[in-house]
Amino acid sequence: MPFYRYQCEVCGKTTEAFQKMSDEPLKICPECGGKLKKVLSNVGIVFKGSGYYSTDSKKSTSASPTTSTTSSKSE
Repeated sequence: MPFYRYQCEVCGKTTEAFQKMSDEPLKICPECGGKLKKVLSNVGIVFKGSGYYSTDSKKSTSASPTTSTTSSKSE
C-alpha cells in the first residue's frame, strides 16, 4: 500500500496517509477541517535481482570501434 501526501488549502499543513489504491482520497484536514488536496511527490524505485545493469544499459567492451573511411579521388 502506498503513502499519499495531502496538503490543506486553508492552513497549508501536509498530511500523509497509508491507503489502498482503491480507498477514497482524504477530503477534510485533521488540523483545521479545511479541504485537502493530493500532492504529487517523487517515487522511489528499487531494482532487485540480476541483469538490470549488465544486460540493459552496459555497453559491450569486446566490440571494436567503428571507423568510417572516405575515399578521395585525385584528378
